[in-house]
Amino acid sequence: MGDFTVNVKNNGPYRLEGEGITIRDQEGRVYGLAGRTVVSLCRCGQSANKPFCDGTHKKVGFDGTETASRQPYREQAQLTEGPALALSDAESLCAFARFCDPNGQVWSQVERTDEPQVRATFVRQVNNCPSGRLVAWDRATGKPVEHHLPVSIGVIEDPVEGVSGPLWLRGAIPVIAADGFAYEIRNRVTLCRCGASKHKPFCDGTHAAVKFDDGAVGD
Repeated sequence: MGDFTVNVKNNGPYRLEGEGITIRDQEGRVYGLAGRTVVSLCRCGQSANKPFCDGTHKKVGFDGTETASRQPYREQAQLTEGPALALSDAESLCAFARFCDPNGQVWSQVERTDEPQVRATFVRQVNNCPSGRLVAWDRATGKPVEHHLPVSIGVIEDPVEGVSGPLWLRGAIPVIAADGFAYEIRNRVTLCRCGASKHKPFCDGTHAAVKFDDGAVGD
């Protein structure tokens, strides 16, 4: 996959610009975008052609005002230290993916990261957090423990809850605000596509509360 940038349009869609744009659904199927260097993705949640924009944001008067914090992740996050690894947590970025919940939850596991089996489970679950709310840190080096993610965009579905989730940006894709501000580039980011997040352009899990459905849940 090539390099591209996500530009947030004022009260409009996400505009992807660059080479090699590919978007995959949760089953790995690729949307037909061969050769496209500009793609607009729905941000208001009401397009009839999701995940793509069809101009509905103009008809419904979508308010896409960006309200997310512009502080670096480390300044937003709370830190919990364990014996071998630490856990940083920026709760406002939660996308309600629930990868943090199994095996006693990561907040309990961090206290036992000197145990190899617990440490491996902890790192896996933290890295499965699509939004990057959670990050594991090696206390010896002070560096994040991040799995390599190729540059890619996914559309998240949540059939367990019967709702559709956010866009999942992987591999350090730049996101530029409507006023030109460059958000911190991160390995894992989720962008709201239900239109109801209180931390636009990022997902805050509201899609679950409003029962957002893009028509693909359970496909």
